[in-house]
Amino acid sequence: MASVDVTVRGAGIFGLSIAWACLRRGAKVRVIETAHPGAGSSGGPVGALSPHVPEAWNAKKAFQLDSLLLAADWWTEVDSASGLSSGYARLGRLQPLSDDRAVAAARRRADEAQVLWQGRAEWRVIPAAGADWEPVSPSGWLVQDTLSARLSPRLALAALLGALTAGGAQLGGAEDGRVIHATGVSGLVQLSQALGLPGGSGVRGQALVRRFDGRHAPRSLGGRQRDGPAEPDDRAQVIERLETVNLADVLQPAVNPRALIVQRDGERAHRRQVEFQ
Repeated sequence: MASVDVTVRGAGIFGLSIAWACLRRGAKVRVIETAHPGAGSSGGPVGALSPHVPEAWNAKKAFQLDSLLLAADWWTEVDSASGLSSGYARLGRLQPLSDDRAVAAARRRADEAQVLWQGRAEWRVIPAAGADWEPVSPSGWLVQDTLSARLSPRLALAALLGALTAGGAQLGGAEDGRVIHATGVSGLVQLSQALGLPGGSGVRGQALVRRFDGRHAPRSLGGRQRDGPAEPDDRAQVIERLETVNLADVLQPAVNPRALIVQRDGERAHRRQVEFQ
């Protein structure tokens, strides 16, 4: 007889969230991590939760909408179970519009959002007010959506681990019961090799943390850069740049790696450290 019902391999936010969902439904859960929690992309500073544009609707966009709408209650429950803050906040997002054509397209999407987003969030076109924290908009207009949210990856990891520990989940050990792999890019590489088919693509992010007290401001989007509050307890902002990469290149060591040390103001939130056996 299995000692647990479900084993989850991978202690990133995805794996820990799966483990928490199983635990909430009464399953006995074990989490196995070969490195440390957040060793992959979950250990970065960027926690942006943003919707697809409300047009050309399909099942994937509808699924994402449901997930974003469920997020507030989900993270409130995790925070309550762990006694820690995940840093979740639905603050919205601002996007600049480059010209009249972009403004017209944004207005059409605003009409679509009224139906597709079920009145539970808004996509609207507003005039730029010229505030220091606003993205610069050549047209003088901005898109404001009230669905986008932010999450602190490091605080969310700690909160999920705390909730799982409080709920009796096992951390470490051997596989038993049903096994779920949530092993990130390395798992995609292994899956691709096992199937002889592409199993997905990775995304390489470049993020810079800088001093900026934007804890209560909406996220902003300009060009290929996405700016937003990095941590709710730090006076900092994240500047992120994303690019799609080939899986074969992901595990190769970087050429001429450079470390950037950034000082951040504010008091660090207390973090619970969980050692895996």
